[in-house]
Amino acid sequence: MKKRVGVWIRVSTKLQQNSDSPEHHLEKAKMYADLKEWDIVEEYHLEAVSGKSVMAHHEAQRMLRDIQSGHIQGLIFSKIARLARNVKELLEFSDHFQEYNADLVSLGESIDTSSPSGRFFYTIISAMSQWERENIVERIKSSVEVRAKMGKVMGAIPYGYKRVGKEEMDIDEKEAPIRKMMYTLFLEHQRFGTVAKILNDKGHRTKRNSLFSGTSIKRLLKDPTAKGIRRSHYTKVNKEGKTEIRDKEDWYIHEAPRIVSDELWDEVNQLITKQEKGRIQPLNKKVHLFTSYLFCECGGKMYIPSGNPKYTCKKCKRKIGIEDIEEIFKEQLTEFILSKEEVNRYFDGTHTIVNDKKEEIKIIQSKVEKLEIKIQKLFDLHEKGQIETDRFKEFYDKPNREIKELKMKIPQLEGEIYALNDQFKSSGYIIEEARSLYENWDKLDKLQKRNIIEIITEKIIVSEQEVTINLNYILPKASSFKSTANGLHRL
Repeated sequence: MKKRVGVWIRVSTKLQQNSDSPEHHLEKAKMYADLKEWDIVEEYHLEAVSGKSVMAHHEAQRMLRDIQSGHIQGLIFSKIARLARNVKELLEFSDHFQEYNADLVSLGESIDTSSPSGRFFYTIISAMSQWERENIVERIKSSVEVRAKMGKVMGAIPYGYKRVGKEEMDIDEKEAPIRKMMYTLFLEHQRFGTVAKILNDKGHRTKRNSLFSGTSIKRLLKDPTAKGIRRSHYTKVNKEGKTEIRDKEDWYIHEAPRIVSDELWDEVNQLITKQEKGRIQPLNKKVHLFTSYLFCECGGKMYIPSGNPKYTCKKCKRKIGIEDIEEIFKEQLTEFILSKEEVNRYFDGTHTIVNDKKEEIKIIQSKVEKLEIKIQKLFDLHEKGQIETDRFKEFYDKPNREIKELKMKIPQLEGEIYALNDQFKSSGYIIEEARSLYENWDKLDKLQKRNIIEIITEKIIVSEQEVTINLNYILPKASSFKSTANGLHRL
C-alpha cells in the first residue's frame, strides 16, 4: 500500500510575481512523490497568508486533523520557512507529526524524516523544544521558589481543602470527612482499589467529578497535608518531562489545617510502607533484536513468548530460534557490506546524474531568458507600430507557449534532484551503520544492536525454507538478500 501524503503550498504575492508560483511548488512535490512512490491525496493552499502565524488557519487545522486521523502520513513543502516562520509554530507542528508517526519533507533543506538520516531533524527539533522548556523554567524558577518559601499555595488544591483568595487554602467542609474516611477504610480493607470502590459506590467523586482510583487513593493517603504538614517546592520536572521529587533540603514545610491525627496518618503509612517492601517489583521487559521487524510468510507478526528461546508466529505458530535468526542476519550483512570501490562507483554515478540534471536546468533557464528577450522585442516593435495589433498574437503565442512548457520542466527536474540527494544521503548513512554493526557485532550490547537494526531494517520474512531480509535504502544491485533457514545463501 502506497504512502499517502499531502502538499503544503504557501507563497506570498511577491514571490508569485517572481515565478515561484503554487503550481511550481506543486510540480516539485509531485515529482518527489512519484520517485518515492507516494500518493498525493491532499493539497493545502495558504497563498498570500502572513508568515507570522499560520497554525490557526483553517487549512493548517485541516492538515493537522488529516495527520491525526491517518488520512495522510506525511507532508511535503518547499522549505521550512514556508511551513512556519517562528520557532514556536515549528515545534508545535513537529510535535504533532511525531505524536502521530507522520513525516515532514522539506525539499529546500533536503529534510525527509521518512529516511533514516532525515530522522535526525526530529532529534534537533526535540533539542530545541527542550531548550525552550528549560528557558521557560529558568525564567519562572526564582519566582516560584520565592512564593514557595513564603508559603503561598501554588497549583492544584488537594482533596479535602478549598482555595481561599489566590494563594491560601482552608478545610473544605464537604470533602474533609471523605478524606478522613479514606484512612479508616484503608486500615479495615488494606486495599487501595477497595477503598476507591466503596467511595465511588457511596456516590463520592474527585474534585474533577471523576471516579476515585486505587492510584489516587494511595496518593492522598501518603500526602502529609492531611495531618497538617504541607510541602512546597518538593517536586520538579526532569529532562524527560517527568515529575520527580526534589532533594529534601530543597523543600519548604508549612503548617496546614489538619484533617486526621498524626497517629492515624502514621499507622496507615506504616502499613503502606510494609506492603511496598513486600511486593515483588516487575523485571524490565527483555529487549529482543528483531521484535516488530520479524514476520511470518503467512503475514503474522513473530514474537518471543515468555521463557521461550524462539520467535513464534502469532497466527500459524511457525518458529525460528533466537540465535538462528541473529546468525542469519549477521551473515547476510556480509553481502550488504560492499567494497569501497563499489560504493564509490554508485555514489559517483549518482553525483553525475544530479549534476546532469542541474546542467539541464541551467540550459532551460537560458532558453527561457532568450525567449523572454524575444517577447520583449516583439512588444517594442508593436509599440513602434512595426507589428500590427491584429498580427501581434500570431508572433507572441509561440514563444510564450514555449516559455510555459520549459518552466514546467524545471520543478520536475528539481523534484528529481531532491529525491536523488535524499537517497544518496540515506544510502551512505545506512551503509556506514551496517558496516559498524557487522564489524562490532560481538562488542555491541543488545540495545546498541537494536538501535542500528531499527535504522537499517525494513522487514524480515520467515518461510518454511528461507529467510528474506529487506534493508532500507540499499544500493540497487542489493535490494534484498535471501538465505535458507539454516543460514546457507541461496544463489
